[in-house]
Amino acid sequence: MKAVKRLMTVILCVITALIFTIPASAASTKNDSRSLTVGVPTDRCPVFYNDDVTGDIVGIGIDLMRYSAEKAGFVVNFKEIKEETLPEAIENPEYDLVMPFGSAVPSVSGKKVVVSDNIFQTPFTLVTEGRNKLSDLNHLRVGMPVSLSGVSKTVKQKYPGIEIKKYDSMTECVDALRRDEVDALLHNSYVWSYFLQKPSYSDLIVQPSSMFSMDFRAGALDTPENRETIEQLDKGIAELSDTRRQAIILDYTSKRLYKYDLSDYIYQYWLIILLVLLLVVAVIIITMQRIYVVRKQHKEKIRQLIDQDPLTGVLSLEGFRKRVKELLHDHPDIPYLLLYTNIKDFKYINDSMGTAAGDDLLKYWAEITNKILTEYEAICRSMGDHFIILRRMWEADRVRVEYQSVVDSVNNYFINRGKENRVHLYSGIYVLTPDDYVSADIDHMIDLARMTEKRVRNSQKESYGFYNPGQWEKGKRTAQIVSHLPAAIKAGEIEVWYQPQVDYKTRRIIGAEALCRWNHEKLGRISPGEFIPTLEEAGLIHELDYYIWDRVCRDLQKWNTEGDHRSVSVNLSRSDITENRDISGHFHDLIKKYDLDPDQLRIEITETAYVEKPEFLINTTEKLRKYGFKVEMDDFGSGYSSLHMLKEVPVDRIKLDLHFLTKSGDPEKAHIIINYMVQMVVSLGMELIAEGVETSDQAGFLDSQGCNEMQGYYFYKPMPVSKFESICKNNK
Repeated sequence: MKAVKRLMTVILCVITALIFTIPASAASTKNDSRSLTVGVPTDRCPVFYNDDVTGDIVGIGIDLMRYSAEKAGFVVNFKEIKEETLPEAIENPEYDLVMPFGSAVPSVSGKKVVVSDNIFQTPFTLVTEGRNKLSDLNHLRVGMPVSLSGVSKTVKQKYPGIEIKKYDSMTECVDALRRDEVDALLHNSYVWSYFLQKPSYSDLIVQPSSMFSMDFRAGALDTPENRETIEQLDKGIAELSDTRRQAIILDYTSKRLYKYDLSDYIYQYWLIILLVLLLVVAVIIITMQRIYVVRKQHKEKIRQLIDQDPLTGVLSLEGFRKRVKELLHDHPDIPYLLLYTNIKDFKYINDSMGTAAGDDLLKYWAEITNKILTEYEAICRSMGDHFIILRRMWEADRVRVEYQSVVDSVNNYFINRGKENRVHLYSGIYVLTPDDYVSADIDHMIDLARMTEKRVRNSQKESYGFYNPGQWEKGKRTAQIVSHLPAAIKAGEIEVWYQPQVDYKTRRIIGAEALCRWNHEKLGRISPGEFIPTLEEAGLIHELDYYIWDRVCRDLQKWNTEGDHRSVSVNLSRSDITENRDISGHFHDLIKKYDLDPDQLRIEITETAYVEKPEFLINTTEKLRKYGFKVEMDDFGSGYSSLHMLKEVPVDRIKLDLHFLTKSGDPEKAHIIINYMVQMVVSLGMELIAEGVETSDQAGFLDSQGCNEMQGYYFYKPMPVSKFESICKNNK
């Protein structure tokens, strides 16, 4: 029994010793393991890369190195190298080892490197764009990532004739291949198995015939300590069996590690994406078009509600205002009249026959009126039975006939339908003036026509009347003058006449003033005192002036060829100036066109024009004189004189108006005024000519005062060009 107790005691001691000995031994073994930091690149999937889930560095090289290191008694930690190349990274003291090295290439500063035994054989392959045939490696241009600088040195040692170009990334390598900067790209086959999964790289072809292998080793700077580490690591590498190597390589190469980015999806599914985008765009366009159509329809409905009379379909008063403004703006050359028309006792028609009958009458009235109107005319129902019509001012007979046809139809509307009720229409007519086209005060015109209609209705003598009885004839004549101007110029109805200017002492012709005469095809001879103001009001005087200036230049050119160098004064109207046209440039172009000297064309500007717009006119005058033209102030002393203008305005000649000698008043005072006016002009250094000289006494008096150049009926009246040429020849 004692023996048994002794045996049990021994067993317990042994067990206790074992319990405490085994952990100590394990701890001792763990404490003996050395920790290594291995620097690796992470851009070589599946050899080295960062796991998307854990963020750890994983890959074929990682697993093989970890197994070998553990077998050698090392605890290994992997760290991503930040340097571009391994020869740079190997000098970084943060890493105990750096991998992968194909051979013991020196560091970036030339220091010796010691490398481990080969961990596994890495196959390297050339990739080309398409199935291009490759020559020997010694004669190729090969692209590689700059991170493979160590590999490139090993390759260069094996193939001295190879030309290697380095790029920052695989993307840049592929771009260089596509640009034909290199013949092929070189990388290990495992990395190619990853990169060639990219859809846009589907045209890249692996060249199996160009495959070769390189060692996969760990390296460090050649120091005694590092040599000891490498020797210890080699022991672990020796325990790495081929079976384990192949299992690890197969595990990673069989995984589909490549992750599609947006560009990959676009590349692979571009046709579907394009079709979807086109569909979306089409839907958007159709939707926007539909919205546009709906909005347009909505706006049109609103416009119709505002601008259209719902009963008759003609314009409302608001729509009529808009339409009339458009017509007057777009067609200022069309003469118009405005009719305000009303039915007498329309309330009685509604009360006795019913509102339906009254509505039918209004719709009929609008319908038959619309039939005679053109696109340049308009009609509206302003309220109740009140209609307003804008009509072109056709010939009097046409307007009267068409108006009467409408009136008769409306008057007999119920009679023609078997009822005895006769309708009575009254109209007030307002003929538009040139000012109405400028201001276009539609309501004011309507008021004038309505006042006239009320006067006609109260008198009950006529069915229509004019706002001003004389307005019709005046408006018609104005329209005939204004609308016929272009045709008159083309047909030669407007002629240039000349009134000679003479030197009183020698009685020789020293120049002329250009005037115009109009022999209208319908109106006959029209006085300039009528058609010039009419064209000025209509804003068309510049068309007449341009025509006159051109005709004068043609005559001057003709006389120059005949050896007669003459000068002619032409008139510049207020309208020509106030429109701010480049008058000086136009005259300059004219003398260049007809090869004239500037002194042959004298520019007359009326004194009143200077007073009305002095600053612009002074600027225009200065430009004319710079071009060499002589500028004359016309009608000086006509009653609007502003003496300070003589100081401000740069003119060359003053045309003195002799109304002082021809109008009523004290003739002695008139002589004194003219005397001082002549002295003043001469003292200012300006030339002087008197116009409107009609008697020998006037001419003699002017000569006695020192004014020798004259123009007027006493010498010559305005005359056609042929007669002027004849007089000039006889005056030599």
